[in-house]
Amino acid sequence: MTTTHAQIRTDPPTARPPLWDRRFTLFFTARTVSLLGDAMMPVAAALAVGALYGISGVGVVLGTWTGTFVLLVLFGGVFADRFGARRMMVGADLARVLTQGVLAVAFFAGPPPFWLLVTTAALAGAAVAMFLPGANGMVPSVAREPQRANATLKVADAIAQLLGPALAGLLIALTGAGAVYAIDAGTFALSALCLALVRVAPTGVDSVQPSRSSLRRELRQGWREFRARTWMWAVILIWVGFGVLLFGPLVPLGSSLVGARLGSNAYGLAVSFLGLGTVLGGLLAMRLRPARPLAAGAAAMMLYTVLPLGLALGADLPVLLASHLVGGGGLAFWSVMWATSVQTHTPAATLNRVSAYELAGSVSGIALGQLLAGPAIALASPERLLLISAGACLAGCLALLAIPAVRTLCRHTDAVRLPPQAAHVIT
Repeated sequence: MTTTHAQIRTDPPTARPPLWDRRFTLFFTARTVSLLGDAMMPVAAALAVGALYGISGVGVVLGTWTGTFVLLVLFGGVFADRFGARRMMVGADLARVLTQGVLAVAFFAGPPPFWLLVTTAALAGAAVAMFLPGANGMVPSVAREPQRANATLKVADAIAQLLGPALAGLLIALTGAGAVYAIDAGTFALSALCLALVRVAPTGVDSVQPSRSSLRRELRQGWREFRARTWMWAVILIWVGFGVLLFGPLVPLGSSLVGARLGSNAYGLAVSFLGLGTVLGGLLAMRLRPARPLAAGAAAMMLYTVLPLGLALGADLPVLLASHLVGGGGLAFWSVMWATSVQTHTPAATLNRVSAYELAGSVSGIALGQLLAGPAIALASPERLLLISAGACLAGCLALLAIPAVRTLCRHTDAVRLPPQAAHVIT
C-alpha cells in the first residue's frame, strides 16, 4: 500500500504532460518565424508590385500563388506521407529561401521584370503546398497535448498577422522591398534549421512509408479516409460555402465600406482588433477542453456573425472594433477545435493526405469568393452582400450543430500518438 500510494503521489494519472519540451519548442520556433514571413508577403506584394505594375499586377502575382497552392496541395499530402512530413517541410522552406532571396537581389538591383515576379510566386505557392499538409499533420508528433499545441500556434499566428504587415510596410518605407524579401528569406532559413533539429518517433506522422503504390492510388486512399468520416467532409462542404459567401468577399467588401465611411486607418484598426480577438480565442482554447469539441467550436463560430453584420449595418467605430474582437475570438476557438479533431481522429499513416484534402477545400472556396466579389457588386450593394455573408455564417453554424456526426464527435485522448518513451527517437 505504501508503494502504491507513493506511485500515485509521484505520478498522478491526471497530471498534464509538459508542452514546452525540446521537440515542440523547435517546431513552435519554426512555425512562428515562418508565419511571420508569410504575414509580411501580402503587404510587400501590394506595395512593391503595385508600385511597379498596378493593381492588376498584384492580382496576377497573388492569384498565381493561390492557384499553384490549390493545384498542388493534394500532392503535398501524398509526398509528406511517402517521404516524411519534416523532410518535405525542410525542403519547402529551403525552396522559399531561394525564391525570396532571388527577389531580394532583384529588388536591390532595380525593378524586377514581371515574369520573374510571377515565376517566383508560382514556385513559392508550390512550396507552401508541400509544406502545409505536413505542418498540420506533424503537431501530434511533437506535442503530447495537441489541443494546447494548436491553441499556442493559433496565438502565434495571430501575433504574426499583427506584426508582419506593419513590419513589412515600415521596411518598405525605410529601405525598400529588397529588405523585406531578404528578411523573409531569413525566416524560412531559420525555420528549416529548427525543423531539421526536430526528432520524432519513426512510427509517427513524420516516418518514411515506403510504398510501391502509384501516386494516383495514394490520392484515392487519402480521399477514402477523408470521405469515410462524415463529420470531416460535412464540415469542409460547409466551409467551402463559407469561403464563397463569407471569407472570400469579406476583405474586399469590408475594406471598401469602412475605408469610404471611416477612413483607411479605421479599417487597419479593425483588422488589428480581429487579430487581438484571435489571440484571446487561442488563449481560451488552451484552458477549455470540451467533451464535444466541434459542437463547442460551432457554437463559438456563431460569434463571427457579428463581424459581417457590423460592416453591413454601418456600425460606428467602437461597435465595429468590438465585432472584430468577438468574431476573431470565435473563429480562433473553432480553428483549434477543428485542427485538434482532425489530428487526433485520423490515422497517422494518412493524416497528411487528409489534411491536404481539407486544405484544398477550404482555400478553393475562399479563392472563388474573392473572384466573385467584384462581379457580385453589379448585382447587389456591398451592404446587402455582407448581410448575406452574415446570414450564411449563422446558417452554416446551425447546420454544423444539426449534423449528428459533427455535434456528437467526442474529444480524443490527447496523448495517443506520442508515447513518452518515444520522445527522442531519431528518424
